[in-house]
Amino acid sequence: MKVLFLVQKDQRAILDRLYDGIAAECECDTRWLTDAEQDNLRKYFREHVKVEDYDRILFFLRFKKEIRQVNFIRTLPNLVILEHDAYQNYIPCKYTGKFSEYYRNLPWARVITSGAVVTRRLCDEGFDAVFIPKGYDQALLSNEQRERDIELAFVGSLRSVAYSGRKAMLESIAAVENLLITRTKSGEEYRETLSRIRFFVSADVGMGEYMIKNFEAMACGCVLFAFDQGEEENRALGFVDLHNIVLYRDLDEFREKLRYMREQPELALTISRNGQLLAEQRFTFHALGKAIVDAMRPPLRPHVAPGWWNKLRNVVGL
Repeated sequence: MKVLFLVQKDQRAILDRLYDGIAAECECDTRWLTDAEQDNLRKYFREHVKVEDYDRILFFLRFKKEIRQVNFIRTLPNLVILEHDAYQNYIPCKYTGKFSEYYRNLPWARVITSGAVVTRRLCDEGFDAVFIPKGYDQALLSNEQRERDIELAFVGSLRSVAYSGRKAMLESIAAVENLLITRTKSGEEYRETLSRIRFFVSADVGMGEYMIKNFEAMACGCVLFAFDQGEEENRALGFVDLHNIVLYRDLDEFREKLRYMREQPELALTISRNGQLLAEQRFTFHALGKAIVDAMRPPLRPHVAPGWWNKLRNVVGL
């Protein structure tokens, strides 16, 4: 299977190992598009792409740029969209409902999303959606067996509107516990910091799925305290409370379980080991790259020429 893989040239997350994992499983032509190239996909394809040369065209581009170019994108056959932000379709934010609106214009495209519940909801709407979770860079992040001299911490961003629930929860915890909230440079500094944290506090409040921080903290041997995204999401990921993760739903439950972990250091150590093992078995970018390629292989819905897409939408119930 020959794949044209279009990704963002400049993005905050370092996902090179995920791209390598995809490229290892197929004949992959990976191209890093600048902001300007993403702004004018019609021009980029006209000058640089022969669509007929590829069995699949895989997008992992900025959503806000894609939705402005739907008239061109719907001319592309064999389209698969990898999307890590589709949870915003179902939370109050500027993109509420926008993902569904976009995908209705592309009823032949397969969408790979990173939340089990989000994927199920998209399937319920009639889309060809597949669940593959977020993960971590196995070449960059691991447990360095350092002294865990930071008891309780969160490392990451609070700036986005989508993170408002995260910010509120972390601030409520910090008001009653000695919680370090910090940011680091990507790479070595981030890995070293995670390997110093005993209890990593994840607070993906209102998002409906687990963000990449969870898998990274697990891989580095932290005891992961994560805001509970619900039974369906946990079952899909293999998350088991007080076995490989510590789940909480509010501040009181967080504090109760934190107190319990402090009193049961051997249990805390077991949870960290089980969480690290789960991450290493299921959530490496190498494993997820293979899963993405496997998800692309089955036949896609038939592509129809522009002008006939409304007819196909009626056929598939969109």
